[in-house]
Amino acid sequence: MSHLDEAAFARTVAACTRCGGSELEVSTYVDRKLAVMLADPSDDGAWAYDGEAFIDGVYRIRCTACGVDAYASDDCPRCHRAGGLADGLGHVTRLEVPRRCPSCDELELTLIAFAPGTVTVRGPGRPAPPTARAELGEPGFHVVAIACDACDWAVVSERCPICDAAPPLRARA
Repeated sequence: MSHLDEAAFARTVAACTRCGGSELEVSTYVDRKLAVMLADPSDDGAWAYDGEAFIDGVYRIRCTACGVDAYASDDCPRCHRAGGLADGLGHVTRLEVPRRCPSCDELELTLIAFAPGTVTVRGPGRPAPPTARAELGEPGFHVVAIACDACDWAVVSERCPICDAAPPLRARA
């Protein structure tokens, strides 16, 4: 679980405690599914998370009116390693995406990644989907797993995909 649970998240986005503003920008790391061909994206990707995973990845909530952080953590949102967020946002993925499936030579693969995104929320309720802040190949986008649909080959990161911390990793919500 994140440093925030659902109740703490709801309280934090209800209104800014400094100015009373009800519009807050939420920065979070969430699951993104992406199809690739020859290791290049072949679609725009899609968010692949539920509400708990959205909250689990939150690392900043900032009031858009006064700019004050209602919540901020520099810990890795995945494993909670102190200072791990900067490592995640500053590096490209550590799990290399092959151009072809190493088992069957297929050109198309499916990736699951953690990607940073931001969304503006206005009080309680389900937020809109976030805007991606990094894409495959850019700092902050971290591949968690790669799979081939043709032959069922797959590989999963053994270290924290975001900050590269050694296992064991904490369980996700």
